[in-house]
Amino acid sequence: MTTYFAAIDWASHVHALCVVDERGAIRLACEIEHTAEGLARLLRELKRFERGEQRLRVAIERPSGLLVDTLVEAGLTVVPVHPNILKAARPRYRSHGGKSDASDAYMLADLLRTDGHRLRPLAPQSDAIRALRSLVRVREDLQRTRTRLTNQLRDLLLSFWPAAADLFHEIDSPIALAFLERYPGPQAASRLGPKRMAAFLATHRYSGRKTPEALLAHLHQGAPGHAGELLAEADAELVQHLVALLGSLAARMKLLDARIEHTVADAPDGPVIMSFPRAGRLCAAQILAELGDVRERFPDDAQLAAEAGVTPVTHASGKHRAVVWRWACNKRLRHAITILADNSSHDSPWAAAVYARARARGARHTHAVRILARAWIRVIWRAWTDRKPYDPALHNSARLAVQSTGG
Repeated sequence: MTTYFAAIDWASHVHALCVVDERGAIRLACEIEHTAEGLARLLRELKRFERGEQRLRVAIERPSGLLVDTLVEAGLTVVPVHPNILKAARPRYRSHGGKSDASDAYMLADLLRTDGHRLRPLAPQSDAIRALRSLVRVREDLQRTRTRLTNQLRDLLLSFWPAAADLFHEIDSPIALAFLERYPGPQAASRLGPKRMAAFLATHRYSGRKTPEALLAHLHQGAPGHAGELLAEADAELVQHLVALLGSLAARMKLLDARIEHTVADAPDGPVIMSFPRAGRLCAAQILAELGDVRERFPDDAQLAAEAGVTPVTHASGKHRAVVWRWACNKRLRHAITILADNSSHDSPWAAAVYARARARGARHTHAVRILARAWIRVIWRAWTDRKPYDPALHNSARLAVQSTGG
């Protein structure tokens, strides 16, 4: 049986393809356009090396996307290679710092030939997981966009109307956006009196403890801006534009959140992840989207903990030993797991005890949360592997923690 090793260095418009044999000799090197015709040609070229007694493995840096889906659905064996591996291997092939797509494709193919036994082929996720992952990741992108727009609005207000920037607790809250939409500048709010302010607060169900008079005093006592009339009008118009963008984005995100909550509830493993204390639906969706439903990816909880970045890395040489932060991990999974751990410490006596012991040993809050997340990983992995929701009665440590607190 002959094995060939292919690699694709992909880009937005043109992909570099390279195929080598078992001795590292190049059998094919070409460029493939990122079009329907180009992808069809790519599959034809690769299928030529997978006939009869010939086998083909395909290396690629990014483990997701249209190109990967095309290769997997065609029945090809796809092996993801982390970019750090390719970066570390470059000195093996050349001493200069040059780089090209064709050379990277060859390096990927040759690395698959020499080190492929250390790399695990990509196992395709179900359509439900792929749909959930797309929804969750788009939501994360929208949240980052919302944060940038909020910061931009705050900076703009601080430049010409600082008092309005902190009139309400959150500048992107519905009531704050409604106020800025109606009063985008100090000139628009100059005739605002206690009665109008009281009516506005009642209309938008203000839940703060400040009186209309106190809010008006805050507006009038704030540091004045020094912009001229024309600049103040331009700034007020920009405020209205940013408020409109934030309002539209918030409405869309609310609809997206409802879709994510419905999708994770219907997923086969959704009830398993949602069963953990304070997991909720959005956090559970983030965890499940990155965890997936292919059990072979994580044969034990230690690999899942490393993927989630909640275990440190040890560097030891001779008498020197150092434990450092794990940089190479799934950062989305780490973010979701640590949120679950932090929330669970307010609901689960066992989680609260693990967190308290970590703090007592001198760990800072973030470090203690990661320690708790590592403890939860063991339980999550077992529930996910067995396809059974979390049951505190079967969790020995949690049951003992409840008994010790008199629950």
